[in-house]
Parts: sequence; structure tokens; C-alpha cells
Amino acid sequence: MIRKVIGAFVGDRLAKQTSAIGGASGAALGVVATTVLRRISLPAMVALGVGGYVAKKVLDKKHAEEAEGASSNSSKTPKRRPKAAAKKAA
Repeated sequence: MIRKVIGAFVGDRLAKQTSAIGGASGAALGVVATTVLRRISLPAMVALGVGGYVAKKVLDKKHAEEAEGASSNSSKTPKRRPKAAAKKAA
């Protein structure tokens, strides 16, 4: 019983941090997650953790490349030197 209450609390907190999940559905998700975690084996938990970590790294890298591509496309104008530097060069 305490496990379900803790799971509901954690699910509710996660729901508040994400916009895709509401409060009650987050609490229900927390209860379901605790039940699933209790029934799967330790190697499966480790595999899920490693898979989640790798997926996050790949998505972060993809988002960084997209952001870099967007910033390089917007800066196609040549950079100008300040007037003081232009006078020294002349």
C-alpha cells in the first residue's frame, strides 16, 4: 500500500513537470510503474536504464546539431570590423 502511495506521489510530481501528462494520469502512471518495476527482473531494469540513457544522449546530440545548423544558417552575412580596427589596418 505504501508503495502505491509513493508511486502516485512521484507520478504526480512528474506530471507537474511535463505538459503532456495531467495530474491524475501522472498519479496513475506512478502506480502502474511501481507494479511493473516490481515484476520485471534486475537485468531487464538495467537494460531499460541503459537504453534510456543512450536514447537521451542521441536525442540531445540531434537537438544540438539542429540548433547549430539553424544558427549557422542565420549568420550568412559577413562580419564587419569596428571602425577603430579598420582605421588601424589602413
